[in-house]
Amino acid sequence: MTKAGNSPQRSIAVIGLGMAAAPHAKSLQELQHRVTVKAAYSRTENTRKAFTEQYGFPSVSDPSDILHDDAISAVLLLTPPNARLEWVQNLCRSGKHILMEKPLERTLREATVITESCRNAGITTGVVFQNRFRDGAVRLRQRIREGALGELHTVQVCVPWWREQSYYDEPLRGSYSRDGGGVLISQAIHTLDLMLQLVGPVTEVAAIAGTTAAHSMESEDFVGAGLRFANGAMGSLHATTAQFPGDLESIKLSGSLGSASLLGGELAIEYRDGTSEAVGEASSGGGSADPMAFSHEWHLRLITDFLDAIDESREPLATIEHALQAQRLIEALVESAEHKVQVTINHSL
Repeated sequence: MTKAGNSPQRSIAVIGLGMAAAPHAKSLQELQHRVTVKAAYSRTENTRKAFTEQYGFPSVSDPSDILHDDAISAVLLLTPPNARLEWVQNLCRSGKHILMEKPLERTLREATVITESCRNAGITTGVVFQNRFRDGAVRLRQRIREGALGELHTVQVCVPWWREQSYYDEPLRGSYSRDGGGVLISQAIHTLDLMLQLVGPVTEVAAIAGTTAAHSMESEDFVGAGLRFANGAMGSLHATTAQFPGDLESIKLSGSLGSASLLGGELAIEYRDGTSEAVGEASSGGGSADPMAFSHEWHLRLITDFLDAIDESREPLATIEHALQAQRLIEALVESAEHKVQVTINHSL
């Protein structure tokens, strides 16, 4: 890893100053020894003003001030999904490294275009999957690589979250035109990404999905599914934003040598030889009515890894291909639920 004291001071920009920008801005305040936020942009003047007043970073009203500034080498792209594709293509032409919010775009087709654009531009591209950086997730990834759980048999994923109707009353939230869908692509995608990182690709899904009586919204607020993994493991998925008052997301793995339970950021492993271990804290996540009720520490680690990746000419821990894999799984779940069939996932596409 690059030592912070030896890292170059890097000028960056932040594009998109809505709700998702808060943990990024707090992290950037702590990273002022490594980065200078030269410009922050939102289409709305009041949003720019409020962001500058709260965090002390300068804002610009013209996006070309970012695109044509050669001193700005990297951008945090935090716009809604429907504004992502055009921005990515412009930033690629400017040769700027990109750390972008999830999902890549609203559909798998558009996400694939983004992936190809970034790869062709030769830039470092990361995706905001901050849950990968929780202590429990880091340790579980290490234990799986060591073979500590043995052959994985079953996988249980649960995202039992709650959102008030007021959350979906915001114009276009939960719509296909802006967000690309509901609980899968906006909330559960974090846990699905982590599941894929830990267990590997899913090859087949059988799902049901719909909108419960808890919400009035265009897309789904509930999904249940069976999963088959490439390594032979079988799994289940429960994801919703209609489970009051909301609880921590979880991933539970059962293997030939032991079982692991990752509840929020807290990991507990029970081995068949009678030993056990525990790591991390079951800290609050985004499961409650307040979607931003979590620490920015994971974002700080994610942004630090992104900066290190640029300096070291390597891939960040959360890559654009990982995000594409998660969206491929989500599209398969949606297709399965819509057509009431099992869907095989083609990972060669």
